[in-house]
Amino acid sequence: QVQLVESGGGLVQAGGSLRLSCVASGRTFSSRAMAWFRQAPGKDREFVAALTWSGGSSNYADSVKGRFTISRDNTKNTAYLQMNSLKPEDSAVYSCAADRTLLRHYSGLRSADYSYWGQGTQVTVSS
Repeated sequence: QVQLVESGGGLVQAGGSLRLSCVASGRTFSSRAMAWFRQAPGKDREFVAALTWSGGSSNYADSVKGRFTISRDNTKNTAYLQMNSLKPEDSAVYSCAADRTLLRHYSGLRSADYSYWGQGTQVTVSS
C-alpha cells in the first residue's frame, strides 16, 4: 500500500513559480513511476507529467512542456513538480499518483495507469 501527501500549492501571480512535493509512505515508492495530474473546476482531470521509477524517462503534457519539471528523490520517498512561468490556466487542484505496476519501463499518461492518489493541493495563478 502507498499513501501520498502533496504540499506546496498556493496563490501566485502569473509568471511566478511554485514547487509541489509529494511524499510517499511504504517501501515500494522507488519501484513505481510517479505522475502529476490536475483538475480545474468543471473540467476533467488531465495529465501533467510523469517520471519512471528510475527517473530516467519523463513525459509532459504539451501545455506544460518547457515550463514544468518533474523529478524524484528515491532516498526521500518524494516526487516533485517544479512549475515555472505559471499562467492563470494552470490553476487547478494538483494531485500526485503512483503507478499500479512495479518497475514499469515507461511512465503512463492515463489515470488508469495509477492506483494510488494523494488528496491534492490547490494551485491558483492570478493574472
